[in-house]
Amino acid sequence: MSEQQSSYRQIFKATSLFGGVQVFNILISIIKTKFVSYLLGPAGYGIMSLFSSAIETITYLTNLGLSSSAVRNISEANDTGDTARIQRVVTVFRRWLWFTGSVGALLTLILSPWLSQWSFGNKDFTLSFALLSVTLLLTALSGGQSTLLQGMRKINFMAKSSVIGSTLGLFISLPLYYFFGIKGIVPTFILSSLLGLVLTYHFSNKLKIKSVEMPLKQSFFEGMNMVKLGILITISGFLSTLSNYLINSFVSSRGGQFDVGLFQAGNTLVYKYVGMVFTAMVADFYPRLSGVNHDNMKVKEVVNHQTEIALLILAPILILLLSTTPLVIHLFYTKEFLPVVVFVQWIVLGTMLRAVAWAMGFIVLAKGDSKLYFYKEVVGTAIILGCNVMGYYFWGLEGLGISFVLGQSLVFIYVYAIVRIKYEFTFNKAFYQIFSIQSVLCIIAFLFAYFLKFPWAYLSGGILFLITGWVSLREMDKRMDIKQLIRSKFLKK
Repeated sequence: MSEQQSSYRQIFKATSLFGGVQVFNILISIIKTKFVSYLLGPAGYGIMSLFSSAIETITYLTNLGLSSSAVRNISEANDTGDTARIQRVVTVFRRWLWFTGSVGALLTLILSPWLSQWSFGNKDFTLSFALLSVTLLLTALSGGQSTLLQGMRKINFMAKSSVIGSTLGLFISLPLYYFFGIKGIVPTFILSSLLGLVLTYHFSNKLKIKSVEMPLKQSFFEGMNMVKLGILITISGFLSTLSNYLINSFVSSRGGQFDVGLFQAGNTLVYKYVGMVFTAMVADFYPRLSGVNHDNMKVKEVVNHQTEIALLILAPILILLLSTTPLVIHLFYTKEFLPVVVFVQWIVLGTMLRAVAWAMGFIVLAKGDSKLYFYKEVVGTAIILGCNVMGYYFWGLEGLGISFVLGQSLVFIYVYAIVRIKYEFTFNKAFYQIFSIQSVLCIIAFLFAYFLKFPWAYLSGGILFLITGWVSLREMDKRMDIKQLIRSKFLKK
């Protein structure tokens, strides 16, 4: 098997694996939400949500973005094959985790009276927040072990940990809520975070990475490059959250909460539908790219392979969603959400551009160019926000869909210009062929869905789905020899 064929198979394996994990976790989440809402009622569900949002906010502010930034350092060390270097990087990372987790826990403990006052309007929940402070340390340590698995590219361990964690979390929470009701919320949070730590430590210990002796001061200075990049990632994430808040506020001020609900429901639906591709990029593609970040030719190869497979997987999924959007809306929501159909179809049309732009954006992150990454995120966020405001102002909810396509097109051009000038990145001929064919098919599917009525929209969409599915299978077979891969799987069994 050639090196290129192995690369394509690795990408396909990661995407399909995390796609399956995501579907499983969504099903577990639906079951849990149904039972919890029944056992706790609206008031209990509200209390749980307020606890969760407060803890998540403090975690976000105190973890310094290490879970994202450290992947680069660990992957880079892993790619060298130097055991001593891997041990040193992991030791530094773990010490920083203890520091950030302890700061988060201590801050929550100190602020517990005020957190209760800000969240609930009284100090009745001070003890609850004080007890929940331990979850910040447990979550920081657990997240660190997941980052270690990601950096070492142990995707099977990551998938197993996620599936087992979701399943056991369900069986832990439901009995507590059944027997103790609202009083079971805090114990559930603590036991769930402890479970996450036990699971991630179980799988990370399989790596057998020993800690090395070094002074604390030296650990502090050696970890500063992780922290600097992590802080900028955190700030960038905050800007994205702020942008989402601003556009929600703008939509609410002009169209009311109904339009805000439709806007968020449409975004959530599309992300759930195609999220496996983006999840795989974070879990597998980012550490692989980080491992070869010093070699621009290798970077070019890895990004081209990733984007090719991503487009081949995405195109049939997107065309199917374009053709059946009303049915999918009925499945996930109610008929009151049907006005979101056209908005969703516009978002689907722009998702291929988003996937490619996102993949290119990882180049800057993998290179560790923190300042450039920050500027890229700021400008990209400003472009999206500006397009959304303009789109909704002139064309309402459908305008938000149009602005998504426009915004992703501008971000695509902007990010490509950055990586082309800074790192000499270019796409290969195969990418342009796939992108052109699948984009044309998606545009045709969009036009059919937009202008045709039932049953012609479904019929034409079904034909296009078969065509793009055949194109994707043919192109993937060229890269991975799917027939041989299937034969080898059956022979193993």
